[in-house]
Amino acid sequence: MIDPTAPPADEAPIETLLREELERGNAVLDSVTPILGYLLANDNDSLFSDAIVARVRGIVLHIAGQLLMAQGTAAISADADAFARQHGDLLAASLAEFPALLAHCHALAVEWELSVRLEHGSAIDPVLSPLLQTLVSSDDEATAASAMTVLASQARYVQHQRRMELPIHELPGDLFHQILVIWRDHMQDVEVDAAAEAERQLRAAFDESSGRLGLLSRLVTGMGSEVMSALSIRHAGAALFISALALASDQDRDIAALSTNDGQMARLALVLRAAGVEAEAVEEQFFHIHPDVTLPDVFSLLRSDRAAAILAAPYRGSAA
Repeated sequence: MIDPTAPPADEAPIETLLREELERGNAVLDSVTPILGYLLANDNDSLFSDAIVARVRGIVLHIAGQLLMAQGTAAISADADAFARQHGDLLAASLAEFPALLAHCHALAVEWELSVRLEHGSAIDPVLSPLLQTLVSSDDEATAASAMTVLASQARYVQHQRRMELPIHELPGDLFHQILVIWRDHMQDVEVDAAAEAERQLRAAFDESSGRLGLLSRLVTGMGSEVMSALSIRHAGAALFISALALASDQDRDIAALSTNDGQMARLALVLRAAGVEAEAVEEQFFHIHPDVTLPDVFSLLRSDRAAAILAAPYRGSAA
């Protein structure tokens, strides 16, 4: 009988090692949203001492507050602030039961922690990286304008992250739609007409392409053959690096952000190689992201196409 979990017979040792590490990393990612959901639902404040969990909780509360402020404002007779305070915790609890939202907030929290580490350890500004400064000064007016828009958006992102906030217009379109559905269901017996009007206004104002993630993606895409410069985290900074990594390796951006976490080092190495980054340059990225880690010498033998194949292989764990 053929063992479906066995590696291909022609797989190199470094590929087998990375494949096994990726499987372990996948198992960790499988556990992220259930654990976050449990922690966020628990009233024991000691469970929120971890910075990432606290940040996710703060972001979810901020999202709930924005929805309720919109609803309270649409209800002419209501005090919007008081309305939001009255219903905020319960709506946040409902939102925290939505795994995809928790996963996205977790990825943003990981990205923020990376930005802070890079600023402290490598003096990389979380807003204006050397690459973004170059693009802002570009002779091409379209590139310069796009870079300036990203710069402004990144500056707002930094301020919001410092306050553990996330404006709802910064959500990906599918998540934006789903949180409105959760909000509508949760508040189905409270100020129904106001909720409907607030939802109409929020949907009319939403433009995914104008959010930070859309702007970063458009700027990276517009770099064309120069995109490899964005795969140097010291040159590009965390935000551009993660967006370029996702686009160059055909990975979801949230997964690309999570690959920078300590428990996902095999994934980071594979994604970088799949994106076409040479082995020596991969080591440079690890120097800034995981300065205490040294890649094995045989890593240089891993081809980009083999890295992409390992990433694309079906995951044998439980569904996310």
